[in-house]
Amino acid sequence: MFDKMKQLMEMQKKMQEMKRELDNTNFEIASSDGLVKITMNGAQEVKDIIIQAGIQGLEKATLEKALKDAYNRAIKRSHELAAQKMKDITGFNIPGWL
Repeated sequence: MFDKMKQLMEMQKKMQEMKRELDNTNFEIASSDGLVKITMNGAQEVKDIIIQAGIQGLEKATLEKALKDAYNRAIKRSHELAAQKMKDITGFNIPGWL
């Protein structure tokens, strides 16, 4: 029983380390049209949003679509990062994790 508790404590320690790594992992994702770039960390916090210069004549709907596209791509990337970190720790892929 002590071995199981020790294993659980080690796993908890690894999970805390993984969270710290994700919190400190930043990545940049652009919308498919390149109008918007979002910098996000592995904890899904938006760190920066860059909108391409010279978009004065751009329709509101186009900009909204670009923002949504970039944000959704960033969220998907953060899930991929977390899943990879989890796989590195556990040695197997956990479907739907996160």
